Amino acid sequence: MPHKYLLKEFEDFARSAPDAESLMQRVSQRIHLHIPRYNWVGFYLIDKKDPSTLTLGPHVGSFTPNPKISLSQGLCGFAASTRRTIVADNVAEEPNYIQASDLVKSQISVPLLAGAAAVGVFNVESYFTATFRPAVERDFVENCARLIGKRFPKTVAPDLVNV
Repeated sequence: MPHKYLLKEFEDFARSAPDAESLMQRVSQRIHLHIPRYNWVGFYLIDKKDPSTLTLGPHVGSFTPNPKISLSQGLCGFAASTRRTIVADNVAEEPNYIQASDLVKSQISVPLLAGAAAVGVFNVESYFTATFRPAVERDFVENCARLIGKRFPKTVAPDLVNV
C-alpha cells in the first residue's frame, strides 16, 4: 500500500512548503495519482468573509465539485461544524450527502483543525462503496488532515452552527 510512503513524502514536503495551500495541492495531486480508488481528493476551507460557508480549495478529480457548501449542509459541513470525521460507506444511504457526481459511492470528510478551530475539511470521494471502512484508509486520510491543519495559524474555535 502506498499510504505510508505518501504520508512520509507529505511530512517531508510540509517542512519546506511555503504555505498550507501548496501542501494541500501536493497532497491532492499525489493521492489522486497513486491511490486509484480515491477518485476525487480535495479541500474545502472556511470562507473568511462568510464563516458559515466552506469554499472549494485545492482539489484533483474526475468531476466538478460544488464551489460552496454551507456548514449546515452535507457531509463536509457536518465534519467541519462538529470537528469530527464523517465516513459514508454508501452515500446513497446518507440523507445529508450533496451529490456532485452520480458515480460517487463512498466519501470521507475530515476536519482540518488549527488548534481547536476547524479551518476546513479534507474530503475524499470514491466510486466504490466502503472504500474508507478499513482502519488503514481512515487513518491515512486523518493523518494527512492533521499534517495540513498544523500549517494553519492556531485560532480559538468559534461557535459553529450545530447541525
